[in-house]
Amino acid sequence: MSGSLLLTINLLAILSLGVIFNVAHSLRYDLQSGTSKCISEEIKSNAMSVGKYTVISPNEGFPLPDSHRVTVRVNSPHGNNYHFGDHVEAGNFAFTAAESGGYTACFWTPDHKVPVTVTIEFDWRTGVAAKDWSNVAKKGQVETMELELKKLYDTVTSIHDEMFYLREREEEMQQLNRSTNSKMATLSFVSLVICLSVAGLQFWHLKTFFERKKLL
Repeated sequence: MSGSLLLTINLLAILSLGVIFNVAHSLRYDLQSGTSKCISEEIKSNAMSVGKYTVISPNEGFPLPDSHRVTVRVNSPHGNNYHFGDHVEAGNFAFTAAESGGYTACFWTPDHKVPVTVTIEFDWRTGVAAKDWSNVAKKGQVETMELELKKLYDTVTSIHDEMFYLREREEEMQQLNRSTNSKMATLSFVSLVICLSVAGLQFWHLKTFFERKKLL
């Protein structure tokens, strides 16, 4: 097996692994009038994200009816608005995440007296998947192997960043668990003290009652 073929196989294997760490959602779903649907995506800070959405016309070859237009909003985990489209039939967005966490893309359809079903085609990509490699190849006029190496470099970098991000999230979860366990221990101790205090008061009250009745 030649060295170039072996290198190509290794590149493809690592690039396939990188798909696990870089998200590319492409889906189509139906939305009833008067309802909403939100899609959430976990994105780490400084990661690139691009999205494109289109409302499919119920009558192919004809303009989209006003009843099928939607409202779209993309928010960060802290509620910052990254994209907003009101009464639109298509659109796209692109941003670099300023914070880590779950980003949401929500679609709303207006309510109509005669219910309609709106079909939306949505494509959302993050990380390496968000890059337009065809433009990279055209602009740089690079050879196929050089392009694969660029993809490999970005994939490895993304995997490296993702591992650190997951480690940070794990540390945050461990810290949350420790904090929760500490609070639960304090609450259990306080509950025990309250129960013992109530039991002591009940014992004192009964003893006083019996002594007053001269039963003791």
